[in-house]
Amino acid sequence: MGSSSTVQASLSGVTRVYPAGGAGKPVHALGPIDLELRAGEFFSVVGPSGCGKSTLLDVMAGLAPPSSGTIAFEGKPVRGQVPDGIGVVFQEDASFPWLTAYDNAAFAARQAGLPENEVRARVEHTLSFMGLMPFAGAYPAQLSGGMRQRVCIARTLVTRPRLLLLDEPFGALDQQTRLLMGDELLALWRETGATVLLITHSLDEAALLSDRIGVMSARPGTFIDLVETGWPRERDSRIVSRPEFGELTGRIWAGLRDQSMRALAAAR
Repeated sequence: MGSSSTVQASLSGVTRVYPAGGAGKPVHALGPIDLELRAGEFFSVVGPSGCGKSTLLDVMAGLAPPSSGTIAFEGKPVRGQVPDGIGVVFQEDASFPWLTAYDNAAFAARQAGLPENEVRARVEHTLSFMGLMPFAGAYPAQLSGGMRQRVCIARTLVTRPRLLLLDEPFGALDQQTRLLMGDELLALWRETGATVLLITHSLDEAALLSDRIGVMSARPGTFIDLVETGWPRERDSRIVSRPEFGELTGRIWAGLRDQSMRALAAAR
């Protein structure tokens, strides 16, 4: 296992209900959810479309208030803003087109008021680790989609988050690139020691990357299974060829299939 037993973040009885708009009804998007994230673990969340996965991340980050329940990070309540020590990366390419890869990576650290020599040290270390230093002077339009997403991740990592929340960061990439990006993400996780919570639609991605996987129900999303993968900390995409990998994805899909059919039927 790649994690300790220390609880770093927790959700207790958390729900999220979106108020009615116009003549519509309120939408119960999430919960009740209970979850304890262990310090240093890699935790992935999978579930049917529309089950509240991104809502879960928003609530945990302090970007959206829960309708009920409590969220805590390192023993302190999360209320109304992203706590210091939490970094968030979204699916959309959020690189600034007018800034170079270097200045994109430096942006959040500069906003936080760090001295420029500290910013430089952090940015150069992070870009070097991610293989981006040769492209430090390039603008996003000159980079591939995968490289732009690495720049966005680098910008968050430069702030040294202790909890990294990732919302489908590789969703727009092809399968081969996703596998390689997964290897990079695992290397970053080991290098930084951060706790990672990943939202993904890909069962393979969840099975490859995670120490634990939370399988969510159709909306309102709750956890119907918590799967321990049993992978060693030093792992990479070669584990997809192991028989246990197929068994793992099979278990996840067995739990998800009925929920996905429910979600599909509700959307028709």
